[in-house]
Amino acid sequence: MGSPVKARDAQKFVTVSGLLRGAGSAGCRDMRDVKDTLRALVRIGYDGRVFKTFRGPKADERFANEVRVLRHLEDRGCLFVPRLIEADPEELCIVTTNCGSRVEHLDDVRRDEIFAQLEKYGVRHDDAEMRNITYRKSDGRFCVIDFEFATILADADKKPDMPQ
Repeated sequence: MGSPVKARDAQKFVTVSGLLRGAGSAGCRDMRDVKDTLRALVRIGYDGRVFKTFRGPKADERFANEVRVLRHLEDRGCLFVPRLIEADPEELCIVTTNCGSRVEHLDDVRRDEIFAQLEKYGVRHDDAEMRNITYRKSDGRFCVIDFEFATILADADKKPDMPQ
C-alpha cells in the first residue's frame, strides 16, 4: 500500500526518512511546524511541500488510509486535494503538495458544500471540520486536507461526470 513514488518521480525528491529522521539535518531546519499533536506532526518545507508524520494510536492504519485515499482521489482527477509525492511506511511519513492556507471563517453551508464535492470522487471525509479546509490563492480554490479518517465509498469505481 505505501509503496514509494514511481521511479521517474523519485529522483526529484529527497526521501522522507532521510529528511525527517536525522536530527540536525539541514532538511529539518528548513521546515516550520504547523501541527504538533499526539496523532501527527505536520511540517511545511520552505519549498512548499507538506511533511506529515503519523504517530499515536493506530498510526500505521491512519497512514495507510490517507495514502490510499489520496491515491484514489488523484486517480479520479480530483484537483482540490493535496497530491501525494512520497509515502514511507517504515517512518509513517508522507510528503504532499501544499493546498494553501487554513481557512479561518466560512459559513456552515459553504463548508458542507466543499466536503460534499468529495463524494463525486467517491470519498467521504469523516472529519468535515473547518480545520481541514484550506484556500489556494493560485487558483482561488477551497481545498480539503487530512484524509486519515476518510472513507472510500462503495460506488467509488466510477469517475465523476461533472467538472470541478
